[in-house]
Amino acid sequence: MQSVDVAIVGGGMVGLAVACGLQGSGLRVAVLEQRVPEPLAADAPPQLRVSAINAASEKLLTRLGVWQDILSRRACCYHGMEVWDKDSFGHISFDDQSMGYSHLGHIVENSVIHYALWNKAQQSSDITLLAPAELQQVAWGENETFLTLKDGSMLTARLVIGADGANSWLRNKADIPLTFWDYQHHALVATIRTEEPHDAVARQVFHGEGILAFLPLSDPHLCSIVWSLSPEEAQWMQQAGEDEFNRALNIAFDNRLGLCKVESERLVFSLTGRYARQFAAHRLALVGDAAHTIHPLAGQGVNLGFMDAAELIAELKRLHRQGKDIGQYIYLRRYERSRKHSAALMLAGMQGFRDLFSGTNPAKKLLRDIGLKLADTLPGVKPQLIRQAMGLNDLPEWLR
Repeated sequence: MQSVDVAIVGGGMVGLAVACGLQGSGLRVAVLEQRVPEPLAADAPPQLRVSAINAASEKLLTRLGVWQDILSRRACCYHGMEVWDKDSFGHISFDDQSMGYSHLGHIVENSVIHYALWNKAQQSSDITLLAPAELQQVAWGENETFLTLKDGSMLTARLVIGADGANSWLRNKADIPLTFWDYQHHALVATIRTEEPHDAVARQVFHGEGILAFLPLSDPHLCSIVWSLSPEEAQWMQQAGEDEFNRALNIAFDNRLGLCKVESERLVFSLTGRYARQFAAHRLALVGDAAHTIHPLAGQGVNLGFMDAAELIAELKRLHRQGKDIGQYIYLRRYERSRKHSAALMLAGMQGFRDLFSGTNPAKKLLRDIGLKLADTLPGVKPQLIRQAMGLNDLPEWLR
């Protein structure tokens, strides 16, 4: 039976970030992942799942030693953001130079980040990657946790980290209650070719009941879209012929980049907000989507998860240095308090933003248009909004 200090269940982006961050700390780490990730060929078409990596996550990925690897594969640095309300005067725009930054963030395919982190973990003597591996049973002991895998092998760990996604098996087994709400929207994702270059600007338009984001990719004429629509509309858009889809897309987007054409398959997934009532328990800590999921409105989901990872890395290193038991709930409470607060603020902010920007009620439309206009013109508002979006208000000390 193998014994480790930390067993991370789920080798996605956030789970691997925790593993890489614990490298060299003296803690023995195992990562259990169902599939070994494949490297992405340089000439492969863009993957449909992308993330808007903010400055805080960039700092973490730099400290983990993977950021240069990510940039050398495929990433698009964006320098501006535009948000507007269709058919009205509501509009706000940001650019990096006027704010004193070199860039606002990067749009990166999830598979590129994932593979860079996997590669890094593979090179570490402190990290054991178990893949393909699937958990079958978990037993929480007083001093350690016993994990049984599908192939019959066993593992003990002083702390188990649940990084196993939105439908977390571990969270369920630990009987941690979940608050969740259906956003009553589905997200459609696709790759779009634009007639005019995107100029490294991320764009988002609110139209009726929908929200459409164009995220710039490394090809100046390619964007990844996330289109949040009612379930019926999303299904129709997915099944519509290409010409019909392109027509609806161009109308919604106000032809901002000339004629746009879909260049990939169209994927649709339902949007659900989730918030675990506990982010930690005896011998367990939850990170990323296992702890919380938010509306993809601002591309902040993975940034929130990376800050969970950053906070937990710092906390576990501190506990280990002080000779404390890393699996005791009393010591994990500090991580839990900090991250529950950040996630709750983000969830509430996203919900309020979405409520304000959905629907065609004239009074609500006027309110949001005035709000956008004021945010765009009042001194001091934009820098605060940008710092928040870049994650600079929420940095753990070791990343400052």
